[in-house]
Amino acid sequence: MDRLKLSHIDEELDSSEVAALRFLCLGIVNRKRMEGIKDAKQLFLRLEENGLLDNGVFLAELLHTIRRADLLSLLEADSRRPEETDARPTLSPYRVMLYGIYEDMTTENFEKMKFLLSSKLGRRQIEASNTALDLFVEMEKADLLSPTKLNDMHAVLKEFDQQLALTVKRYMDGMKPTDTHKVNNGSQQTPSTLSISETQPNRERIYSDAQPNRQPSSVANEAEYYDLNHNPRGLCVVINNEKFLGEELKDRGGTQEDANVLKSVFSRLGFTVVVHNNLTASRIRSELRELSKNDFLAHDALVICVLSHGEKGCVFGTDEKKVGLRELTLPFTSKNAPTLARKPKLFFIQACQGDGYQEGSVPCPPRPGEEEVRHSRLQEDAGPVRGETVAWDADFLMGMATVPECKSFRNTSTGSIYIQELCRQLIRSADSVEMDDILSVLTRVNREVGKGEYLTHKQMPEPKYTLTKKLVLKYV
Repeated sequence: MDRLKLSHIDEELDSSEVAALRFLCLGIVNRKRMEGIKDAKQLFLRLEENGLLDNGVFLAELLHTIRRADLLSLLEADSRRPEETDARPTLSPYRVMLYGIYEDMTTENFEKMKFLLSSKLGRRQIEASNTALDLFVEMEKADLLSPTKLNDMHAVLKEFDQQLALTVKRYMDGMKPTDTHKVNNGSQQTPSTLSISETQPNRERIYSDAQPNRQPSSVANEAEYYDLNHNPRGLCVVINNEKFLGEELKDRGGTQEDANVLKSVFSRLGFTVVVHNNLTASRIRSELRELSKNDFLAHDALVICVLSHGEKGCVFGTDEKKVGLRELTLPFTSKNAPTLARKPKLFFIQACQGDGYQEGSVPCPPRPGEEEVRHSRLQEDAGPVRGETVAWDADFLMGMATVPECKSFRNTSTGSIYIQELCRQLIRSADSVEMDDILSVLTRVNREVGKGEYLTHKQMPEPKYTLTKKLVLKYV
């Protein structure tokens, strides 16, 4: 491979990324030959010695794994065509799994892990471990960890992070029956029975595909999609405020239609639906606090829908007091609800976010075959404009009925424009053979709601998210 290209890639990689690449190559390149490598150029030389840089495919797989796909463009112009080399090793699913644990482990949990292993590893080994990858290597040297010896790792992780422990458990469950037997008995597999990824390159392994051979589908899907394996999938909690106690905010006619369709759709999607009607601000807070104390280990996801009046950055309780959007999400961060870590948390908010109107530059005619919404029955879920911003953590999605500063609309007979369209699109996606993820669904919701005209005005929903994987909701 072109040394100039390798030099450019070396310049873009920091020391932690080089350490990650070195770890992923263990077992493919002799461990002794990997010692003392400080930069990517040295690593590339070792890979070259083993014939692993003949066409850039193996390096591409490495860069994908450490999430540096931005560097792949440096490989595309290589003069060697990938199909010229049909046989090559692939990355070890075992090492990819350990790398994923390293990525998801917090500094605090890393320190806990070192403490828990201090009785099994010597003081020198513990002090020499600056990262979880270093610690994994020391465990391997001490015969505490291998592709077929994962019980110690699993037991330690269970002490402080159930989700990381579950990652190891899934890997163990995915092994062949004979391999699983060896794990359970704590015996070590002999070199002759190790997978190709954990031995020297097997030149007899043939691939008919010219593209990089990605991780096995189960590993790839785990990295790309959120797991939805439990039945029920989890809880869907609907807070449905219709009757208001003060004089400023009107009752919300039509909201019962929204609550009914949400209950119907999410039940079919495998969720246990709980509806709370007419909650004050303090009751909304207390219900969510209590909900966050649940053990979500056997849940795949959480859905919370709030149907109420609102203003920018908040919704109203039936006592006309505010609940900030941040107060809705905060109880369910990984800090406050650790068994929800790395699981999708979906919030759908049907409420105005101001007293302005969304306008369109060109009038939109009614769509063929669709009745116009009767203006006399359209209302606004609005309150006075003030507010706060939302604090986001990983794996949250907040589907807002409207953009900030603007009103959203509700038909007093058929329900709100946003929730009804959301449920139509969820049904369409669940019925389809396509793997439409939730962001694709919400894009269609934006398009369909945006086409309409309500009391001569427009409405534009707004999804906000920090999802780290794709979420596909299908019927159970």
